[in-house]
Formats: sequence, structure tokens, C-alpha cells
Amino acid sequence: MKIKHQLTIFNAITRSLVILILWLMLPVLVERVVYKHINKSLLEKKQKFIEHLDKEEINDFIIRKDTTETYASFSTLHSEFLQLSRLPKNSELDKTVFINESRIIEGEQDDYRILQYQFLYGKLRYQLEIGSSLGEIEELTFIIKLFVLIVLMITMIVTFLIDTFYIEYLLKPFYKIIDTKIRRVNEPDTFDHTPINSHSADFQELDVVLNQMMNRISDLFKKEKQFIANVSHELLTPIALLKNKFENLLQNDSLDDNAVDKIAGSLKTLDMLKKVINNLLLISRIENHQYESKEIVNLQEIVNDLHEDLQDRIDEKRIIVNIDIRHNYELVGNKTLIHILLYNLMVNAIKYNKNNGLITIVDGFSHSNYFLSISDTGIGMTENQIENIFNRFTRSNSTEDGHGLGLAIAESIALFHHIIIEVTSEPNEGTIFLLRFANKEKLKK
Repeated sequence: MKIKHQLTIFNAITRSLVILILWLMLPVLVERVVYKHINKSLLEKKQKFIEHLDKEEINDFIIRKDTTETYASFSTLHSEFLQLSRLPKNSELDKTVFINESRIIEGEQDDYRILQYQFLYGKLRYQLEIGSSLGEIEELTFIIKLFVLIVLMITMIVTFLIDTFYIEYLLKPFYKIIDTKIRRVNEPDTFDHTPINSHSADFQELDVVLNQMMNRISDLFKKEKQFIANVSHELLTPIALLKNKFENLLQNDSLDDNAVDKIAGSLKTLDMLKKVINNLLLISRIENHQYESKEIVNLQEIVNDLHEDLQDRIDEKRIIVNIDIRHNYELVGNKTLIHILLYNLMVNAIKYNKNNGLITIVDGFSHSNYFLSISDTGIGMTENQIENIFNRFTRSNSTEDGHGLGLAIAESIALFHHIIIEVTSEPNEGTIFLLRFANKEKLKK
């Protein structure tokens, strides 16, 4: 998962947690605010009632002498009530209590926030109860909670979109560094040292460090390539001298058969060594771009020529070759190198194929890019072998002759011509080498 997606998800999760916590705390917060407001209102009403309480109101209560010995007053909508009751002589005084309680007022039951106050008046003890209905408060609380939830959700969505675009903008230099300076770089010489525009000091530092690192790698690659080229070139001279001496020795009639066999074996070893060195030199020259790539190369012609050249090997293993190339595709490159590339792939398809096997060569276009496929019905390869087949001196089958440089050369030539090689294989089923050629318009750029 990309870092921008991780940051976006992290921000979304943290905001969701904050909203969840606020939503869980909201009833408590609203309840405290509302109750504080109601309590203050009830205390003010209590104070007014006590201040304006006189002997006549108490006498009215005493004169009634009903069974309840209670004086009560109600609002028309039953949203408030005031009730005065006589208390026993041993009751506590000057005690104010707030309670929530359900009361039946004139036949209708409702929840009330009630202030209870015990006081002494005229040597008698009374309890004053002033209640305020919670019905409207609960509706108001629900509306407030719903409104706050909507605001929080809108805020979350807006901030999520802002964060997404901002993170995309913030990480744009990072992905540009990856795309232009890492993903598209096949070798140090093609590295783009152009500074990346960024407002972040971290990405600027990353860009500088990458440039410095690639400069060091480029220097090391050049030294290694030059060393291989020099060593390979210098080795050819003593090999030629040794080969010449051995060939002269073979002209000596005094040598017995055993000596002749040993000299012939040494000559064979020298030929093998010379071939390895020439292959290494070829790879070095390709990687150092010592070949021109300005020729018009017709792939169909090369495949047909190779089919004729390799007919003896094909007949030896009784292999059937099906060539179904329907497009007269031409590319600008080096004809000799393309010939070597296809030669190595076709030789591999023959070498690792089974007797009476099949080789199929087809072409086509995929997403406007030309491809050429060479498949066989040979011994196939495991995933581990596929990962290492382009390494130098690596052979997928140790029983076959070879030096393990053929596919390494093929990969170098493919990189030189911007060709992608894809390999799919199944053990005992066969192998497919798919060559994807770069779009001609891209090459012109």
C-alpha cells in the first residue's frame, strides 16, 4: 500500500475516533449544560417565591386543611409546576436538592427536573418543589446531537478530501523521484540528475543523496566495465599464442597418441576460454554502448534466416517448428545484435526441448506494442530458476553444454534496444520467452 493511502487511512481513522469520542461524550456534555441552565432557572424561581412569600399565602394553605395539605400551581402546558407542602417537625431545613422524577400532573405523566427546598416559615416547616418539564429538553437535546453529528460528518468528509489532495501534493516529488530516477533507470549512465522541484527539505535531501549515490555507482560501473574489457582483451593475446604453439606441436610426428589427445584437449579448452572471453567482451561493449543502432531491422527475415541456419540441430532432435509471424515489423537498431538475441533464444528452445518436441514462434500487438513470442515444449524451469536465468555463468540445466552467458547476452541486447523480456515456464511443460518491443513513438522521443 502506498504511503499516501496509509496517511489518508490513518487520518480518516483518527478523525473517526475523535468523532466517536465526541459523540459518546456529547450526551453528558449537553446534559450538564442543559441541567445547569435549568437548575439556575429553578433557583431564580425559588428565590422569587421565597422573597414574595407572605403570611396570607401561608394562611391560604393552612385554611384549606385538605387531606393533602398541599398548595400547587401549574402552567397551562404542564411544562412547569410549583408545589408547597407541609413537613413534619423533625425534617431538615435549608436543604436544596435537584432530582429527575416522573410526575402525573392533571392526569398527564411527564419527566421533570425538580428543585426541592425545605424551609421554616412561621415556626412551621415546609417543602417547596418547583419542576420544569424535560420533554422539550430531551427533544432539544436530540436536535442538538443530530446537528452536531451532521456537522462532524461534514467536517470529516471535507477534511478527508483536503487531506487527500494535500498528501497527494506533498508526496508528488517523492513519486516523481521514484518514477524518473529509479524506476526508469536501467543503468547508471541513463540516470537523470535534474533536481526535483519540492517544497519539502526531506525530499530535496533525498534527491541530492540519490544523485550522489548514482554518481558513485556510475563510476564503479565504468571502472568494472573497463576492467572486464581490458582483462578480456589482454587475455586473448596469450590464448592465441598458446593455441598457435599447441597447433605447431601437433605437427611433430614424434608425439604419441596420448600426447596428441592431451594437446587436442588443451586446444579445445583454449577455444572454450576464447569463446567465454569474446562473450564477456560482447556484453561489455553492449553495456558501454559501443554499437550503433541506426539500422532498419526486419524481425521476420532474421527469424527465417535463423530457422534455416539451425535446421541441422532441429532435425537432430526431430523438433517441429511453427513460425506464425503475420506482421512485417521493423525496428531501428543493430541488426547483428538482434540476430544474436534471437539466435540465443532459439538455440535455448532447441537445446532444452524434448525429442519430437515443438517450437512455436508467433507475433502480435498488445496495447499498441509489438511482441514476439518463442515457446517450446521442453523441460521447463522452476520459479527459482527463472529468477536467475539472466545471471552470468548461470545454467538452468547443468547436464547441457554451455557457459551460462547466452541469456545474459540476450538481456544486455534487449536493454540496449529497450526490449522487455518476459519469461513464463512450467517444469516438464515448456518455456515461453516473450519479447515486448518499445513503442516507436516513444523511441523517437
